[in-house]
Amino acid sequence: MTTTYEFQPIQGGVPIKSWTRGVPVDDKARDQLARAAQMPFVFKHVAAMPDVHVGIGATVGSVIPTKGAIIPAAVGVDIGCGMMAARTSLMASDLPDNLEGVRSAIERAVPHGRDVKQGKRDPGSWGSPPPAIVEAWGSLAQRFQRLCEKYPKLAKTNNLVHLGTLGTGNHFIELCLDEAGVVWVMLHSGSRGVGNAIGSFFIELAKQDMRRWFVNLPDEDLAYFPEGTEHFDDYVEAVGWAQDYAALNRRMMMTNVIAALRGAIAKPFEAELEAVNCHHNYVTRENHFGENVLVTRKGAVRAAKGVMGIIPGSMGAKSFIVRGLGNPESFDSCSHGAGRVMSRTQAKKLVTLDEHIADTAGVECRKDEGVIDETPKAYKPIEAVMAAQADLVEIVHTLKQVVCVKG
Repeated sequence: MTTTYEFQPIQGGVPIKSWTRGVPVDDKARDQLARAAQMPFVFKHVAAMPDVHVGIGATVGSVIPTKGAIIPAAVGVDIGCGMMAARTSLMASDLPDNLEGVRSAIERAVPHGRDVKQGKRDPGSWGSPPPAIVEAWGSLAQRFQRLCEKYPKLAKTNNLVHLGTLGTGNHFIELCLDEAGVVWVMLHSGSRGVGNAIGSFFIELAKQDMRRWFVNLPDEDLAYFPEGTEHFDDYVEAVGWAQDYAALNRRMMMTNVIAALRGAIAKPFEAELEAVNCHHNYVTRENHFGENVLVTRKGAVRAAKGVMGIIPGSMGAKSFIVRGLGNPESFDSCSHGAGRVMSRTQAKKLVTLDEHIADTAGVECRKDEGVIDETPKAYKPIEAVMAAQADLVEIVHTLKQVVCVKG
C-alpha cells in the first residue's frame, strides 16, 4: 500500500501522521494536534485526517489512541454524532419536478432548529413525544436512570424530548441521487441535548480532578481520567450510553423521514435497502498493532477493512458512501466530511447571500442569511479531501443532494 501520510515528529511526545496532502491545514490545528501527542498515555502516534481543523479540546479530524486513560474533550460534547444513509428503490424520475413539498414534509416530520423564547416550546424538540419515540426511549431509560442516580444533574436535560430530532449547526437531512440516479436518504446528527450535557459535565469533572491532583497539562482541555478510577468507569458508561442514544436518534429520524416521503411521493417504494449508520465523534475499545487500546475519533469514521462509512460534503457538494481499506497506520480510520476552512463567524463575514445562493444552485434548501455559516465556501473541497485519503477508503457510491434540511 502506498504511503500517503505526512510524518511529523513531536518533541516530548509521539509523532503525528497526517493524511493532508493537497488540502489546507491551519497552523492552530497543527499546534493542537502536537499538544495531544505530548500526553504520556497516547499509543504509537496521533492520526490526522484530511478534514482536520481546530476544535474545542481536541482537533476535529483526529484519531487519538490511548492506553490507561481517556480524554473526555477528545470525544467532545456531541457524543456519538454521526451519519446514516439508506438507499431507496426510487429513481430521480420518480421525484416531483418541484421538491419544495418534499422538503416541507421532512421538516414537518422531524423537529429541527432551536428557538427557546420564553413561554414557547422549542421547535427543535417534541412537545409531546409520539408513541414510537416513547417506546424507543424504553430501550435506553433504565441505563439513563442509573446514570442520573449517581449524577442527578443529568436528569434535568433534554433527553426523551430530543430523541428523533435533528438539532442545529452542521446537522442535516438530505435527499440525494447516486451515480445511477437512485434516490438515497442521508442524515447527520448526534446525541442532542443530553449528550451535550454528559460531555460538558465529564469534561469539567476531569478538569477538577487534574487540579485536585496538581497535574500540569499542555492544554487544560486535555484533562483526563486514568483507568481504574471511579470517574473513568462512570465516563465510559455515560459515553457508551450517549453513543447508543445517538445511533437510535438517527434511526428514529430515518423512520420518520421515510414515512414523510411516502406521503409526499406518489410512487410506492422500498427503503433501508442499503443502510449505513456510523459514529464520527466517539470512543471505543479496539485492537491495533497487537494491543488493546481505547480509540477516540473526533470527526473521524471507522474504516476497518470492508466496513461501510459515509463522508458527506457541504450543502452544495457531493457526498460519498465508502468502504474501509483497513489501513493500520490510520488506526482503521478516515475523514468524517470535508472539514471547515472558515469558522462560523468568518463565513458570516466573508460570504455573501448571493454567493451562497449560487453555490447551492439545484438544491432545494434554505437560501437565507441564517445558514451562511454552513455555506459550501466554509468547507474544504471534498474532492481534494477524498484524494488525500485514497489509501484509507474506496468510494462505493457518489451522492449529490437535491434536498437539504438544516436546523
